[in-house]
Amino acid sequence: MTVWTWLALAGAVALALVAAAELRRHAAARAAGRRFLRHPTASLGVFILAFFVTLALAAPLVAPYDPARQLDPVHLQNQPPSLRFLLGTDVYSRDVWSRLVYGARLSLGIGTMAMLVAVTVGAGVGAVAGYFRHWLDAVLMRGVDVGLAVPRIFVLLMAVALWERLPLVALVLLIGFTGWFVTSRLVRAEVLSLREREFVAAARAVGAGPTRVIFRHVLPNAAAPIIVSAALGIGNVILLEAGLSFLGIGVPSPLPSWGSMIHDGWQWIVAAPWTSGFPGLAIAFVVMALNAVGDGLRDALDPRKEGT
Repeated sequence: MTVWTWLALAGAVALALVAAAELRRHAAARAAGRRFLRHPTASLGVFILAFFVTLALAAPLVAPYDPARQLDPVHLQNQPPSLRFLLGTDVYSRDVWSRLVYGARLSLGIGTMAMLVAVTVGAGVGAVAGYFRHWLDAVLMRGVDVGLAVPRIFVLLMAVALWERLPLVALVLLIGFTGWFVTSRLVRAEVLSLREREFVAAARAVGAGPTRVIFRHVLPNAAAPIIVSAALGIGNVILLEAGLSFLGIGVPSPLPSWGSMIHDGWQWIVAAPWTSGFPGLAIAFVVMALNAVGDGLRDALDPRKEGT
């Protein structure tokens, strides 16, 4: 690794520390922020997420090699970690550190985009079901029951069987459209309570239509469960994508994702444990950080703890 790469890595750590410190400073000024900071691992989770997001955004600066480049298939195969190769090389003589950094772009990007799709669909369905109730609520919620009853991985495997190789965009949409059911139930429960509040009755009284009431008055006040669901759901999507890529039906090769890196190195787990171990650790750290942040947000946004 060059001096510039080490400096870029140090800069990523510094930026993550600054981001975590700024969050603490701004959060301490509000009661909800103080509740978030009281969570034992939320601040650490924010630092870990900020570090990996910085790595993903600055991948061309931090990664010393092209992630798909085979440096020397004869002499640089499964090289252990060293000053030249921070995390070693894989069986194809590709730099594991470079693939890990670029893999953060794919894994975090897929998790975030798929969760945005799931949250958007789930919030819309839950809001409509909770606001209009009656037969529409029954139909939509029975559809949600069916979606929850069918194993998600089974649906994804069926899609892969129908389309021999899913494009990356189609994979993101498919994961998103199979993951909104829990969010819809959370939003529906919140909307059922909010629709009876005085500010909703006042909005109806001045002539606001159902669409305006839902998007301007109801959904903004139901943001807490949506935010918590999204934070926790991103980690689940990252694990799901990693599992699909490990099976060889996720991110198409040679694009680097953490799951595909584990797939490439699992057969050499004894001789070269770094090839699968480091991407596995990255997945574990990010998912635990997302769960910690999600738990912290749940405590911070809990209306029963207002004023503490």
